[in-house]
Amino acid sequence: MARRSTVQHGPRTAGDPEQSAYPRSPYDSGVPEDEWLTPQGRRKGRGPRRLRWSGGGGRWLLWIGRAILWALIVVIVVNGVRAPFERMTRQPSGQTGTVTSTSPDSGFPTSAAAAFATQFAGVYLNFDGEKPEDRSASLAPFLPEGAQQQFGWNANGRMSAGAIQVHEVTVRDADNATVVLAALVNGRRMLLSVPVYRSGGEKSTRFVVAGLPALLPAPKPAPLAPPPPAARDGLAEAELKPQLRGFFEAYAEGDPAKLQRFLASGVLLDGLGNSMVFAELKDVVVPPGGSTREVNATVVWRVPAPGATGAPSGESDGQATLEQTYALGVEKQGDKWYVRSIGGAARAG
Repeated sequence: MARRSTVQHGPRTAGDPEQSAYPRSPYDSGVPEDEWLTPQGRRKGRGPRRLRWSGGGGRWLLWIGRAILWALIVVIVVNGVRAPFERMTRQPSGQTGTVTSTSPDSGFPTSAAAAFATQFAGVYLNFDGEKPEDRSASLAPFLPEGAQQQFGWNANGRMSAGAIQVHEVTVRDADNATVVLAALVNGRRMLLSVPVYRSGGEKSTRFVVAGLPALLPAPKPAPLAPPPPAARDGLAEAELKPQLRGFFEAYAEGDPAKLQRFLASGVLLDGLGNSMVFAELKDVVVPPGGSTREVNATVVWRVPAPGATGAPSGESDGQATLEQTYALGVEKQGDKWYVRSIGGAARAG
């Protein structure tokens, strides 16, 4: 029996009995392509559009996203490798000859070193030629073995220092630092530079003064620019002065009942308890404004003699006085001003 060929010869029509034997493509319109041509062979119009996927739609966006992702990965890896390398190759802080701050990578215990150097300076900067042995005994816990007992002092004369505070700590490496201290030496403000060495672990750290200290001049005071001229409310100043005189008298005594007469409603303040005596209200500076103002008041206090109790009955020649400036918050209620707060003035007006 002969086998029928499955090769299609020519276009099939809708009435072809073998149409069902050949499944139609879902993109096939069923209209022969020849029917879309004119007798002259030209296209009569656009034939049925066959849907087709090219396989490339959006693929360029995918490649761009991958490129950006790889770039980010490279940046992260490079930074991760570079950071520890820079820490390992960094020069120890302070070796350039300039004043540097504490290195965060050194692990040097700066607070403990500063406390050690402050105690040392309290002994080192105070000596009396009549009692040299007292100083040498007090210095011993700070000095390395074999150091000269007086650590540079010739055991003559006197020197006194106080108000010793940490000015700066410069870490040289993991075990060495220089602690600079501010102090009043014989009444003059100076700096003392102390080299400090540490040994031991975190829980067993010990310190020693690694070399002779050095006295340095303290920085000069900063130049203070004059404040801009401020507008003043002369009428409010005239109204406030009598009230503030009474307030500062009561404030010096510290009597709650007297103070309350000058305070705004709901305000409570403590006074000085006769540690000072009101002498004079020297100046009041009141800026323009409404019923609440922030004002500056300059007051002259009389300083009671040591051991005196209570307020002195009157002024006396040679008694110490002290001039100070206060910042006051005041509030007008009716025709009078009352104090809401008191503190130190920020700067001279």
